[in-house]
Amino acid sequence: MISGRRKSELTAEEIFKLISNFDIYKYYFGNFKINEPTFNHLRGENSRGAPSFIIGNRYGDLLHYDFSAGKDWSGNCFQLVQQIYNCTYDEALRIIDRDFGLGILPENNSGKYKEIKKEYKQPIDIGKRYSLIQMVTRKFTKEELYYWKMYYQTEEDLKIDHIYSIKEMFLNKKRFPLGNELRFGYLYEGGYWKFYRPYEKKKGKWISNVPLTTAYGLNNLKKKENTLICKSLKDYKVCRKIYPYVCHVQNESISAFSEETVKIIKENSKDAFYGGDSDEVGKHNSWIITENFGFRHINPPDKYLPEINDFADWAKAYGLIKLKEHFINKGVLL
Repeated sequence: MISGRRKSELTAEEIFKLISNFDIYKYYFGNFKINEPTFNHLRGENSRGAPSFIIGNRYGDLLHYDFSAGKDWSGNCFQLVQQIYNCTYDEALRIIDRDFGLGILPENNSGKYKEIKKEYKQPIDIGKRYSLIQMVTRKFTKEELYYWKMYYQTEEDLKIDHIYSIKEMFLNKKRFPLGNELRFGYLYEGGYWKFYRPYEKKKGKWISNVPLTTAYGLNNLKKKENTLICKSLKDYKVCRKIYPYVCHVQNESISAFSEETVKIIKENSKDAFYGGDSDEVGKHNSWIITENFGFRHINPPDKYLPEINDFADWAKAYGLIKLKEHFINKGVLL
């Protein structure tokens, strides 16, 4: 019998089976604290003045941003390696495989990463996600149906995309306290749930165990038609009232796009347009996504800020016709 390690492709997914994004940031950047500003020594910034660099987990994944250097020193852990070595994405994967001795490429099979990871503890709060979320659903209340009506959605529309009113929720088999707040559950393939409270503060608005790279609506795409990519299910549902060739990812970070998702979009689109939020962070992430994947930028206009930040609220405030005009002007609808 012949035994041995199964040959694997060198991808981000294969790398993350062995090490985390925290490991990569710590190895190439050095010591840092999540969500705490520091000095970007990689571009020669010293300790004079205010620190401009941060590695944070606002979107459930570690990303870095330099407020002084902008896009030149921003992105995810793989882009950090690209920025350090001025190399391509594929070259960055090779460098990581080599430096950690991961052995995804056979010549790099030193196993060095096992010793590296023993030198420190992994943080436990990176994109905290519950392994088990269970929901008890109920009939929609009048208030809940009115909320969705403002976004042009009927009860039947909600059922089509597996959106439910939630009576009870359990996190890792422990009951989660609920009051009278408006709340909904989004059920994804595989039994994953995303819990949404639209009027809660940002920190408590979402609870999810949906894998970050889960994309929805890819079966809507057609090779001879333009694709519109949204960063949320609510945006997706509003935009589908205007345009059928729409999909959505889990959030507006580049980490929400797996290589497989990008491949499917490119192979099944005439041209692809990404629409994220129009605030500063949203525009920055949109630039990273469109620049890396060759998509076109189509965020809502800045003139509606700060009240209106995304497609769904734009349609709510000004009607679907304004959204449609935007898509026509940007070349999504021909």
